Amino acid sequence: MRGKLVVGNWKMNGGLASNAPLLERLVNDWQPAAGRSIAVCVPFPYLGQAQAALSGSPIAWGAQDVSAHDAGAYTGEVAATMLIDFGCRFVIVGHSERRQWHREGDADVAAKAGRALAAGVTPIVCVGETLAEREAGVTEEVVVRQLGAVVDALGADMPRIVLAYEPVWAIGTGRTASPGQAQEVHAVLRGALDNARAQDVPILYGGSVKAANAPALFAMADVDGGLVGGASLDAVEFLAIARA
Repeated sequence: MRGKLVVGNWKMNGGLASNAPLLERLVNDWQPAAGRSIAVCVPFPYLGQAQAALSGSPIAWGAQDVSAHDAGAYTGEVAATMLIDFGCRFVIVGHSERRQWHREGDADVAAKAGRALAAGVTPIVCVGETLAEREAGVTEEVVVRQLGAVVDALGADMPRIVLAYEPVWAIGTGRTASPGQAQEVHAVLRGALDNARAQDVPILYGGSVKAANAPALFAMADVDGGLVGGASLDAVEFLAIARA
């Protein structure tokens, strides 16, 4: 049975001083309900702070990336087993910014998802099309291809992931897919998950999600929550999205 999940992605933002009141506000003000949960994915240096602040609360935490390697001479990389040391439940893989700036391909994303699962961390696998791809009418082809690489790599482990659709043209731009546009792509992804026998995998929407548009987005049949960027840095706004 799919529940509702809202995950904050702080991206490369934060500081020890500014994080503390944000985390405290989340702990004090979040009221969990059946089938509804939240998490925050923070930069690597703040995982210890998140662990200390959120342990014992109903709020989960995680990282924004993970290495495709288990261990070894990979300077600057962070292994999934290291995330476990900090109590991470989630890790984002394949975010469009990683695909764009670090040239991560579908096979890289699939390998990272597999490594996370092997360590016991749930990967939030991101897929999405660019503006040029949407205008060319190949959105469905792109997202199915991106998801297909993960299906091929994970096989029977597919039910253990979380999926996030994030149209690249709507990330950090202030533009948001309409509820209908989001539902259209989510329905395609839901069909692909059904074919992979992973019908209970939640599909989050990411792309300039705000408290104002969250209720309409989350009302869609195949939208199971959100992957929230900038708005997750404001506790009041983030909690308002989660309550939607």
